[in-house]
Amino acid sequence: MIILTGASASGKTVTALALEKKFGLKKAITSTTREMREGERNGVDYFFYTKQEFERLLKEGKFVESTLYNSNYYGCGIDQVSDDKVIVLDPNGLKSFNKLNNKRIVSFLLIADEPTREKRMTLRGDKKENITKRLTNDKVDFDESKIDEVNFKIVTENKSIDEVTDTIYKLYKEYLENNR
Repeated sequence: MIILTGASASGKTVTALALEKKFGLKKAITSTTREMREGERNGVDYFFYTKQEFERLLKEGKFVESTLYNSNYYGCGIDQVSDDKVIVLDPNGLKSFNKLNNKRIVSFLLIADEPTREKRMTLRGDKKENITKRLTNDKVDFDESKIDEVNFKIVTENKSIDEVTDTIYKLYKEYLENNR
């Protein structure tokens, strides 16, 4: 399993999608209690649960990690941990996965400088106030002291998505080979 973490607009989501398309990795499907949006499908975009169902599963230890965000639960089920899957996580999610001590999980911190990330957010149409808020929050959330051990750090600012994706997949396969 590949874990991608990094500040806003460091390239996590686009890299995850490229890994799926180019190398056939599957997205780890996370769970949530938020309402299903138009066009979303249960078991494809998320596993959708009521709060009561989610809390029951949480008590049963069915999640590797979970969080309460905007009054909704989100989490990744233990059943989603497997080879050739990819997931995007925040630093807290990374810490939870690292507690598994699973040598088949390979984590990557994607790094891009602030001007690059600001430009990317602007180009994708984010509102200026959201960009400012994300950049400010990321200084705290992605401070080196908050990032749990990662296997690899990849600087994305001067690389194409193909270069980033190819590097990550190569390192992932080598890591698995060396940790049989």
